[in-house]
Amino acid sequence: MLLLEGGYDVVVVDNLNNASPRVEGRILELVGEEAGKRLDVRVMDLLDEPRLAALCAEKKFDSCIHFAGYKAVGESVEKPLAYYRNNIVSTLNVVECLQAHGCKSIIFSGSCTVYGNPKDVPIHEGSDLEAINPYGRTKLYQEHLFRDLCASDPEWKVVVLRYFNPVGAHPSGRLGEDPKGIPNNLMPYIQQVAVGRREKLSVFGGDYPTRDGSGIRDYIHVVDLAEGHTAALERILGRKGAPAAGCEFYNLGTGTGSTVLEMVQAFSDACGKPLPHAVVDRRPGDAAEVYAAPALAEKVLGWKAKLNIADICRDQWNWASKNPYGYEDAPVDK
Repeated sequence: MLLLEGGYDVVVVDNLNNASPRVEGRILELVGEEAGKRLDVRVMDLLDEPRLAALCAEKKFDSCIHFAGYKAVGESVEKPLAYYRNNIVSTLNVVECLQAHGCKSIIFSGSCTVYGNPKDVPIHEGSDLEAINPYGRTKLYQEHLFRDLCASDPEWKVVVLRYFNPVGAHPSGRLGEDPKGIPNNLMPYIQQVAVGRREKLSVFGGDYPTRDGSGIRDYIHVVDLAEGHTAALERILGRKGAPAAGCEFYNLGTGTGSTVLEMVQAFSDACGKPLPHAVVDRRPGDAAEVYAAPALAEKVLGWKAKLNIADICRDQWNWASKNPYGYEDAPVDK
């Protein structure tokens, strides 16, 4: 939405594996008719290299923002081959197709999981890289791919944005996260408990060395995250100051860590009722405490997160309460 509102022509490629075709209509509703003319949505899998190549030949892109990939830590432990194939092969296809048709500019959705179980927090871009689960390793290997690509060809410009924990929803209540099946991430599960779709939340781990025993994460509002991408695009295209040079890495986080139990309480405050939850065993592949040192993004990109966990929970509850079944209609009792 921010790109459309900023005057960019936007092509969205999505296989709708974990998304709804109704999102497009809501985006058009929010941005208005004129901006909506600049949106082109293609239902396509990035593993389909011939179709992707044809699209790159047709559009002659100036730059690419690559979000696509599987992203659940727990699921990656259970299904590592699926994660390696989907995440890494799709990125190879994207890079090769862009390059073959004259585009050597990409912004990549990285992840704080590349830092593994950090020795010290907050985490800087120069902190040790040691992913501890298959999902994190796919992200780390893709980072190596981009480093090697830029070393081999100085025409390439790559910005890797290491996300911390994206949550929240658009403040309109019209756009939000709606995972298919059982949610693999905290906030979608919390919202489903809040609207009565699930009985209770499982909090994985109550014996971490943290202030309340639950894991600490850096939760960043999706609106702040989106603004980070527009800032990265302006840099990579040289529209604000010097363009990106080679391969650059930035943490996108708030710089503040919140425990899982603190997030549960914040969402309870937002929705006005207690949320049933139970502390269970730790989940394989999870770290105890992860939060960002985001100063480099502010210094170079001119970006800083503005919203806190109260804002996150307010907007996520606004979305969930208006859309208890996400983009789908309520089930009909038989």
